[in-house]
Amino acid sequence: MLSEPAGRKKKILILGGIGAFVLSLFLFFSPWFGLTKHHFSYLPYFGPRETVVVTRNGVQMVDTIYATVPPFSFIDRYGKPFTDKHVEGKILVVDFFFTRCTTICPKMSVQMQQLQLKLDDAAYKDVVFLSHTVDPEFDTPEVLDTYARKLQADTARWKFLTGAKADIYLQGAEGYYLAAKEDVMAPDGFLHSEQFVLVDKDRHIRGYYDGTTMEGMNALAADLKMLLKEEKIKAAEKTQDLRSR
Repeated sequence: MLSEPAGRKKKILILGGIGAFVLSLFLFFSPWFGLTKHHFSYLPYFGPRETVVVTRNGVQMVDTIYATVPPFSFIDRYGKPFTDKHVEGKILVVDFFFTRCTTICPKMSVQMQQLQLKLDDAAYKDVVFLSHTVDPEFDTPEVLDTYARKLQADTARWKFLTGAKADIYLQGAEGYYLAAKEDVMAPDGFLHSEQFVLVDKDRHIRGYYDGTTMEGMNALAADLKMLLKEEKIKAAEKTQDLRSR
């Protein structure tokens, strides 16, 4: 009996190996086989956390409770009340500034403006920007409205907030863990952070970014994409969990 040419045998072995490799990838990544759930890196959580013992389905396990941004009540650029209820189910990008600032605020405001334009897509419809003034006695709703118009701020997505000075400073310090206060020793009389804060839909802080640099803004934009993907995964898992009950 004549044997097959060596070249043909080699070709068959190579094709078979490629087929086996493709099949193994399919089996590994396909959720139908339950071999993997998600190969995805979640963003870190910032702020205080507490370890607790919880009971789920009759089984005790250790869980971590992360700090959340507390409820708030401020006034927007139109003089209307604006509370945490207005941004339920939204991802937040938060900063502190004041309109008379001559140091870092102009740069921060332009960076936020550019981020707003960069994220002008339906994929980012759940992202809202909150800019809090640390000079509420001067930054009335009328002043904020003029400032926002100069920046061409999207009225639906970028909110400029004022209110009681004590409430704003407390929200900065205990809500976002940022400096936000009046300080006679600071330039222009107010001290506030240059950081932008990324907050998820459950009100957990997920990142801090330098709002005066392109590096910081690029990192924020990249992490926003990751967080949006994470939120989709969590929503799908929640739906699946409800169906399985």
